[in-house]
Amino acid sequence: MPPALSGPDRPGVDDPGRGRRIAVDVGSVRIGVASCDPDCILATPVETVPRSREKGPDAPDIRRIVALVEEYEAVEVIVGLPQTLRGERGKAAALASTFAQRLRRSIDPIPVRMADERLTTVTASRALRESGVRAKGQRPMIDQAAAVAILQGWLDERSRAVNVTDSDSSSGRPTEGGL
Repeated sequence: MPPALSGPDRPGVDDPGRGRRIAVDVGSVRIGVASCDPDCILATPVETVPRSREKGPDAPDIRRIVALVEEYEAVEVIVGLPQTLRGERGKAAALASTFAQRLRRSIDPIPVRMADERLTTVTASRALRESGVRAKGQRPMIDQAAAVAILQGWLDERSRAVNVTDSDSSSGRPTEGGL
């Protein structure tokens, strides 16, 4: 088994700039997938991918995510890192980290980042329930909505990091391209 990744990443100096991002919410049964526009403003749901029992680089779930990364011409992939409210890692975090390592090997040199995803599934479930989606049909939608929440959080944090860096530039003006 590959070594677990460290804690959540933060958008920073190694940001790939403008372009679509893909986010995945890795579960034991399904993987929710979301993407954003090239300007990194809005995250939207893409699909729910069934988890495969296979663990190699040719596993169907890895192949599908790789195909989506290629189709969307993603410049970065964000994998949700589920932690406890105290920031501790459990079985779900190890599962997500292992999946991220496998995905990283399959899409290199496209970066794979880990983002804190505490409460995204709970928030997504509540939002769908409040919008009138019946519980029976919620599961695949919850996975996609959780991926949207992961990606939107990343995009919002990235936007703040890019704007701080841009305003620190010599001109003091925000610039396109960010970091």
